[in-house]
Amino acid sequence: MPLRCLMLVTICVVLITTEAVSDENVKKAVGEEVSLRPARIDPLVSSIIWKHRNSSGFVVKAIEWDKDDDDGVNIPNQRFKGITTLDEKTGQITITNLTVKHGGLYTIDINNKEQEQRFNLKVMEKVLKPVIKLKKIEGNPDVMYLICEYSETIIWRNSSGEILIGSLHHPKGEFITVKFTGNPDNFYTCTLDNGASTETSDPVYERELFKDFWGFVIASVGMVFIILFLFIPPCHDYCADCCRRHKTSQMQSHMWNFSTHLPGHRL
Repeated sequence: MPLRCLMLVTICVVLITTEAVSDENVKKAVGEEVSLRPARIDPLVSSIIWKHRNSSGFVVKAIEWDKDDDDGVNIPNQRFKGITTLDEKTGQITITNLTVKHGGLYTIDINNKEQEQRFNLKVMEKVLKPVIKLKKIEGNPDVMYLICEYSETIIWRNSSGEILIGSLHHPKGEFITVKFTGNPDNFYTCTLDNGASTETSDPVYERELFKDFWGFVIASVGMVFIILFLFIPPCHDYCADCCRRHKTSQMQSHMWNFSTHLPGHRL
């Protein structure tokens, strides 16, 4: 390979590698905390400045530290006061009690030189606890639709932990089709995930989904027991009486045969 081509390939690899490690995407929910840390830091570091750029492009200092400054750490922007700390040895910044306004691009200057590593922080509202809606299918009492009407990623699971594939629901969300299995303890849940937080619905049990069907089953089983209770004792008595009569008849027949064989017996 010519030396020029080799140099171009090397430069491309370096650029791609640098781009891959320079940008880091982080998602957090409102109220949580985040820690951002540079990959490398000069052991002779004398100053650190973390900067925040919001979606409008406005840049402020989140926190700064200067070894020669008597005050040490300084937090010039009100948005970061009381919730932001800095580790001078590692360069790590920690922000607690996040709000949506803390989202944006974070960069770090070490010894007055901006580093290539950048952090894209996205702060999102926590997802709400989902509620599963039920929809019956006319003419099909042993089948039910379960609906989750939300815009986040939806994960359906059954009581065994198996992930179920949902279908798109208009105008938003997903639905699954569940069938009567005969096990009242089977249940289904819907979990929402927006990348920063997750919430799971209360389980919906089969005994709740198919109340009418279970009522029919229970009534049928009860009717069977009633029939058995009413008819088995008379049948049992009748059979017992038949058995007694049969045994009596056999005994009488045996006695008759025995008597006919006695000496002096005449027909």
